[in-house]
Parts: sequence; structure tokens; C-alpha cells
Amino acid sequence: MVFVTLVYIFLSLVGIIFFYIKWKQSYWSRRGVDYIEPDFFFGNTTAITKQTQHRSKVFESFYRHFKSKGQKFGGIYDFFSPVLILTDQELIRNVLQKDFSHFVNHVGYINEDADAITGNLFNLKNEKWKNIRAKLTPTFTTGKIKMMFDTMTQCIKGLEKLLDQNAALNDPVDIKKYMLLFTSDIIATVAFGLDVDSLKNPENDFRKHFANVFKPSFKGLVKKFISENFPRWLLVAIKFRVTRKEAEDFFIKVIKDIVEHREKNNVYRKDFMHLLIQIKNTGETTDNENLNSNSTIKHLSYREMAAQAITFYVAGFETSTTTVCFALFELALHSDIQNRLREEIQSVMKKYDNKITYDGIMEMEYLDMVLKESLRKNSTASRISRECNKDYPIPGTDVVIEQGIEVLIPVHGLHNDPDYFPEPDKFDPERFNKENKKKIPPYAYLPFGEGPRNCIGLRFGKIQSMVGIVAIISRYKVTLNAKTQLPIKLTSNRVPTVEGGMWLNLEKLSN
Repeated sequence: MVFVTLVYIFLSLVGIIFFYIKWKQSYWSRRGVDYIEPDFFFGNTTAITKQTQHRSKVFESFYRHFKSKGQKFGGIYDFFSPVLILTDQELIRNVLQKDFSHFVNHVGYINEDADAITGNLFNLKNEKWKNIRAKLTPTFTTGKIKMMFDTMTQCIKGLEKLLDQNAALNDPVDIKKYMLLFTSDIIATVAFGLDVDSLKNPENDFRKHFANVFKPSFKGLVKKFISENFPRWLLVAIKFRVTRKEAEDFFIKVIKDIVEHREKNNVYRKDFMHLLIQIKNTGETTDNENLNSNSTIKHLSYREMAAQAITFYVAGFETSTTTVCFALFELALHSDIQNRLREEIQSVMKKYDNKITYDGIMEMEYLDMVLKESLRKNSTASRISRECNKDYPIPGTDVVIEQGIEVLIPVHGLHNDPDYFPEPDKFDPERFNKENKKKIPPYAYLPFGEGPRNCIGLRFGKIQSMVGIVAIISRYKVTLNAKTQLPIKLTSNRVPTVEGGMWLNLEKLSN
């Protein structure tokens, strides 16, 4: 009798779960919104979950599906959570800019008490996001980036030394491996004021812990599913964590040690950490070297400082690395573009004693065109997501985007739309010359987002990418090695990564 009762309870629970998921996956049909038929449980993101296709291609397929039907928007499901896909530029503008007050937040789990790293700027919501963004924005101005530039370029010598060794032996290089080490050193130096020298010691604690924060894994995928599909009150109650505890403890300790050392010894460095310390003590950044204030208010805690330092990682590590790698890949395939870029780089550098300088890079117009085209053709951000924070009636329709619904803009789809970029598979920096860039429709090119919640670190990310490209193209002739499999195929990693590696030949140029 007990066994029969247990079987009955089990079957009842299975039935309840089944019908609950089916009901959740009928959200768009119940609202009269065109949608793509979902797979049971997995929704329309089965390929992402099973890691059979990169997310950029999956989102692009959604974009093409709805646009081909003349739809300005359409519904899909991430597992059993409804997501609205946008294809119309005017509607995209409304979400990102005009009606931003309805779409202030990113989609993401945050519980600062149990998991401090989730309190980074990308995840913060509503007034907390607004306040922290206002405090951090001055740290990413042109003047502050210029202040950090010399610190950034100190990492170039280590990169050159390693690449010179490969070039001398005629050994091909998996360029992403080296660029990850290079950008890791930049982040450690500029954001934390640490000289970790990843190029000499790739297994240093700093790099390992940073990698662990965002390292893709099955466990991470499960955590993502739980954080996005379970009630937040439940996750808070059980103190659910996304970040590994040891990684969080490491970064908080690093921050605390750095701050205490600098304040005790009045150490001044031109880096992001100095600016964070100023915000901690005064609530703002200044142009002087003073770290302390008469204020009794502690504006940022060590936990908050660690979380915001992660913003630098997001702005400058994987995305900038990938941008540089794809740019070098395209330059290796197009020797004419590479030669023209090198001529510009060498011409400008001559004006600055053959050194890589901030002002010099700002003069390199063709470099800017090459970078923009690389960001278009090989988007590091596959999509932009926003969470509707108050009901939004879509203009010209009777559809209302309800509070809590995710709205998704398929960036890769926009960037590869032939209506906006003819021959999208062609790498053509001329799309972004002074005349042609005027022809690009607004909100068709979104490498860093747009509106009040665009990427706060876009200037830093761009300048870091430019430094990487200039450091290599000014010193080496780059060609594609046969170990690079063509056509390239992307792995299932969050950030676009080439399967089998991106192997290049580097031939050192004569002076």
C-alpha cells in the first residue's frame, strides 16, 4: 500500500511538472505573439545547452526567422522562460534608449550578501546600478584611460619577447593563448596594480582564480539554469552561489591587502585601483594623488570593490582578447589590408619616437576602421539582453511586454544582415570610412550596446585591443598557418573561440 502511494505521489509530481512546463511554454501563444515551437523543457536553446552550436549562430537564426516573416519581434523560450527577440531597429532604439526606464536591468542573478561577485556593475539593478554606475563612469573617461595607458603598455615587452622566440624558430603560435596571457597581465596591472607576469608564469594564482570566475563548465551551466528559472526568494533563502567561494575570498583578500598597503604608505599608481580607493573613501574620483578623505562615510566596501574590479575583467579580458585574435586572423587572410594598416602604424609611430602612445593610436584612422569591421564580422557580444522592469505596450500593437520578461537583441544577426551590411561575410574596413559609416542605419551596429546601459568599459576595451594589434602588426608579418582549420568553426564557449585554435605564422620585420 505504501509503495502504491509513493508511486501515485511520484506520478502526480511528474504530471504537475510536465503540465507546468507546457503551460510556461505556451506563454507566447496565449498572448498572440508569433513564436518558434520550443523543445520540451529545453525550449529553443537546446543547441546551446547541448553545446552543439555557438550561441551567436543560434540567436542569429532566431533573428533571420522572424525578419524573414516580416515580424518586428517574436517569441522563443530559454528552457521554459519566455524571451522576446527584437528585429526592428525602432523597437531596439526604444528598448535601449528612448524607453530605457522600462528596460533598466540586465538579466542575471544577484545576491551580494551570499555571493559578493554577483554584485558587479553588469548585474546590479535599479537604483543600486544607477548609483554605482555614476561613481564608476569617471574612471572610464578618456582622461583616465590616458592616465592608465603607460601602465598598460608596460606589458608589451613580455609579449614581444615570447613572440620573438617563436618567430626565430619559425614556430606557429596559437595566438589566443598568448593574447590571453597578455591581457591577463594588463588587467592585473591596470585594475589591481599587480605585476603577475602571466607571460612568464601562466599558472599564477591571480590568473587561475580569475579564470575560475568565468570558466565554462557543466556545473556552471546548471547554476545558470537554476539562477534563471527558480524563484529569487528561494535562491536568497538557501544562499545560492554562482561564484566559486575560493575565488571570491581570493579577490577580496587581494583588494584588502592592496588598499591597506597603499593607504598606509600613501602609494600612488596610475591605475583603476587608485580610482576605486578614491571612491571608497570620498565617493568620487579626483585628479590628485591623495587616497584619504576627512569623510566618515565608507562609500565602497572591500566586497563591493572586488565585485567592481570584475567589471574590468569583463571589459578587457576575454572580449578584448577575442577581438584582437579575430582582427589578426582577418589581417592574415588579407595581406593588402595588413600592409596598409602597417604603413599607417609605422608612419604615425615615427612621429612619437617609434613608441606606442595614446595620442598616436588616436591618430590611426585605418586601425579604427579595421577594429570596427572585426567587431562587426566577428561579434564578441552575441546578443544584448534586458529585463522588462515595468509593463511596456509595444507601439503600434496590442502586445504588452510584461514585467520580468527578457528582451533579447541578436547583435550577431544585425551585424551580418545584408540589408545593413552588403556582403556581410566579406571583411571590408571601408564600411567604416568617413563616408560609408554615415550609411549604416542607427542601432544596426551594436558592438558595445547603446544607451545609458551600454558597456561602461568600451573605451578601455577598444584601446586595449588597439594596443594589442599595433604591438603585433608593427613588429611582425602575420600569415595563416595550415593548423588553422578553414572554414573556422566556433566552440560552444560563451565568448567566440575557434575550434582547434587560431594558428598564425609570425615573421619578424627588419628594422
